[in-house]
Amino acid sequence: MEADGGIGRAGAVRRLAGYSMMAGLLAGLLLVPLAWTAGVGARDSADWLLSEPADLDELKAPQRSQILAADGSLIATFFRQNRVEVPLDEISPAVKQAVLAIEDSRFYEHGALDTRGTVRALMSNLNNSGEGAQGGSGITQQYVKNLLYMNAESEAEKQQAVEITKGRKLRELRYAIAVERRYPKDEILEKYLNIAFFGDHAYGVEAAARRYFSVSASKLNLNQAATLAGILKNGNFYNARLNGEGARNRRDVVLDRMAELGWISREEAAKEKAKPLVLKLTETKNGCTESKAPFFCDYVQREILNNPIFGKTKGERERLLWAGGLKIRTTMDWKTQNAARKALLRHVPARNKEKKAAAQVLVEPGTGEIKGMDVGRELGPDEEPGKTWINFAADASHGTSVGMAAGSTFKAFTLAAAFDEGMPIGERITAPVAYAPTGFRDCKGKNVSDTTELRNSSDGEGGRSFSLLTGTWHSVNTFFLKLEKEVGLCDTVKMAKKLGIRRADGKPLQEFASFTLGFNDVSPLRVAAAYAAFGARGKYCEPIAIKRIDRSDGKKIKVPSANCEQVIDKGVADAVNHVMSGVLTKGTARGLGLGRPAAGKTGTVDNYSAAWFAGYTPELASAVWVGDPRGGYSNPMTNVCLPTHCGGPVYGASIPGPIWQDTMAEALRGVKATGFRRPPSEFFRKGSGEDRVRMPDLRGLKPEAAADKLRAMGMDYRIASSEKHSEYPEGTVASTDPAPGASIDPGDFDTTVVLTVSKGPEPHEEEPPPHEDGPFLPELPFQATPFQVPFLSR
Repeated sequence: MEADGGIGRAGAVRRLAGYSMMAGLLAGLLLVPLAWTAGVGARDSADWLLSEPADLDELKAPQRSQILAADGSLIATFFRQNRVEVPLDEISPAVKQAVLAIEDSRFYEHGALDTRGTVRALMSNLNNSGEGAQGGSGITQQYVKNLLYMNAESEAEKQQAVEITKGRKLRELRYAIAVERRYPKDEILEKYLNIAFFGDHAYGVEAAARRYFSVSASKLNLNQAATLAGILKNGNFYNARLNGEGARNRRDVVLDRMAELGWISREEAAKEKAKPLVLKLTETKNGCTESKAPFFCDYVQREILNNPIFGKTKGERERLLWAGGLKIRTTMDWKTQNAARKALLRHVPARNKEKKAAAQVLVEPGTGEIKGMDVGRELGPDEEPGKTWINFAADASHGTSVGMAAGSTFKAFTLAAAFDEGMPIGERITAPVAYAPTGFRDCKGKNVSDTTELRNSSDGEGGRSFSLLTGTWHSVNTFFLKLEKEVGLCDTVKMAKKLGIRRADGKPLQEFASFTLGFNDVSPLRVAAAYAAFGARGKYCEPIAIKRIDRSDGKKIKVPSANCEQVIDKGVADAVNHVMSGVLTKGTARGLGLGRPAAGKTGTVDNYSAAWFAGYTPELASAVWVGDPRGGYSNPMTNVCLPTHCGGPVYGASIPGPIWQDTMAEALRGVKATGFRRPPSEFFRKGSGEDRVRMPDLRGLKPEAAADKLRAMGMDYRIASSEKHSEYPEGTVASTDPAPGASIDPGDFDTTVVLTVSKGPEPHEEEPPPHEDGPFLPELPFQATPFQVPFLSR
């Protein structure tokens, strides 16, 4: 039996076999045949050890990814390990010295295996009781150990990477030999400093410098450098935030070692040791919940996690996002995003007593780029007031929302289908007060008629004749049901599909007679993208949020394309734009204009279960939804009291319209306005579609006042090139063409009212001027007395 405190030869050998760091290695290399340890044939054991591992190039330290706005500013950061790689020349020299001093002072002198350090560690371990065993691994081996652990996918692989076995140490040595052969010493040190764990979720010296001291690694002073070098021994135990005393004591050990090596003076070490440990913490936010654009961020995240273009399996896509070191440049414009956020919260606050919610998406016509996306709440658990995990702005694949009925915003697709079939703007249809939609067939030819009478909503009207223009302006349900029947239900559905309309739950669009009234559940994103196609004169683009993705090595990753395509004729789109422009001036959304060419459509869903507004300019399109996440039919939008609307039902123009107006006005501030194109003349072959009116009597008005009246009627005018005398005062209107009382079409492009300006009344014939010397007397050929003058006139 061995004496207490003594170490016999047999006991030493047994203890040697159990040490994790170097004893196992030496036992494997010196005492046990390599073939047995590595599990390979004896003849091939040396070749195996010296051969380069096949997966060396695939092993990379996890990098944090960043989602960036269109201007390159940060939206959010994603990481499994908070790491920012930096080159060696951007790391403070004090850090390099401190780390080398405490971890591997002979790093530049030895190869993959530091024999002297290994023997020193072995002898130290043999002469203690088994506690506080020293390791002999140099920086290269530590780098390899970290690399293998961080690339482990399963728990079993992670356990294998840290298990106490000779086989693990030999595997690490094999990789270390390969690394030493491939890279110069400076590059190995750089890799180690960028992969090492410094505690408190900080991986790599740059992340650690920012976390503990709020500076870059290049700005670390000696005291800070020694603190970080000390943490490397055990990132969890010496966490400077959680264990300040332990971190300071370890810092002092590093400073003493640097002085012992002569890299700093004893006096300098003592001076630094006397200083307190001063931290200035900075927390790196991780994921979308901390972002200022959380729902747009979440949309981008889900695009990467769900789209096979970014990886065959979900696991691959998750690794790419959370560890791939990506720079994800998106389409989001902060000006537009902030305008949307501000408008949503102004009209529907996140924590409103009515528990209503609102969502908005803004898409650029002609590119499909999503410029803004928001839900007027915070991203978080639904049970917490003012929060939700559901992105009501997007489809289920990008936010778990199953969509919402879009109401009368769908009437635009029936209108477009009618124009696509050549129907003129002035075509009139009598819209009854109630209408049973019979005679309808879906795209498979199935009869989908309904004998239930449908009526007009409160924001529409019926019982008279409407044109395509006025029927749209007044959003008449029965008019559009009859128009859909004339156009064909299937053609209307096909038009919607051409413009990118999809159900939010991913299922096929349901085809029933009331399709035009918008019963299908869709997302604001799909409606905004469809309306953007009108703004782009019939060019539809799939909505995209990602413009470019760069890897940490500078290589680009393929991203989804907008696949822009001309899906309807430009003239058809121009006709739609012309009609829907009037919705903002003479229709259900009058008063919601932008002071620039714009068009749109209200959408009030049946039973007031939700309200929508979708509108656009040639530069930007937007769709707004307001409703109740708990269910619109059980919690209708009636008698609600919100900051800008209190009492009565909510229509498309009540809350969604003003949200749209506020957002668009701010987003387009400073953006040059362009107009819509005049529709082809063929669409006016039955007139403008406006209800005819009597020409007002403008005579006697100043031309400016007369022009104002005509503009208010939607009439064009011009001033005649010549003036004329009239009974009306000079400078006022003398006459009009058409004449007062004439029946006119105020929207007829071919009718221009001509205003002729008065020169005032015609002047009377002037009397001859009186003679200067008295009464006029004719010259006579003879001398006569006054009594001899002949009688001239009476």
